[in-house]
Amino acid sequence: MAELDNPNVMSNLITFLSSLIQKVAESNDLNCGFQAQKISVFHGLTRPTISIQSYLHRIYKYANCSPSCFIVAYVYLDRFAQRQPSLPINSFNVHRLLITSVMVAAKFMDDMYYNNAFYAKVGGISTTEMNFLEVDFFFGLGFHLNVNPKTFHTYYSYLQRQMMMMLQPPPPSTAPESSIESTLKVHLCFSDEESTSHQKEQVAI
Repeated sequence: MAELDNPNVMSNLITFLSSLIQKVAESNDLNCGFQAQKISVFHGLTRPTISIQSYLHRIYKYANCSPSCFIVAYVYLDRFAQRQPSLPINSFNVHRLLITSVMVAAKFMDDMYYNNAFYAKVGGISTTEMNFLEVDFFFGLGFHLNVNPKTFHTYYSYLQRQMMMMLQPPPPSTAPESSIESTLKVHLCFSDEESTSHQKEQVAI
């Protein structure tokens, strides 16, 4: 999509996507005492000091991947969250999931892309860890990497709508939902390829 090539559009999209993911991570942080959660290779011992927004903007600045990769990475994170309910996105694993999802998206989408060692430097981790994260991410997705045009457009349109809603005040006749509720309640209509197991699914991130 041509508008993704506009730096201002992408900057706003990265900022909004960061906010969206942060809300989900914070929500899952609060729920960690009520739901069983596994520890995975994505889980850090402490919360990273860099914010999700700064981290995602750093990836955008240095990865030099096509803008579409960030939409595909968003699709991957949603699939991962749906397939791995015991590994919810939280403040301890979100940064590693972000760098891994963007790297995998770049490898799938772009003809030319940086190697794992470069992404490790961008993400602030070792190359060995980056390699482990990539393998675990593949298995977490069930190797379901293909994103067809209909699915891509569905996720991108959702992000556009949410960005527009964020910039506009809610109608006075409608009681506004909390930001997390409005984020998590959207339903995506998947393509025929994906609807074999999901006819309507809730966005997880």
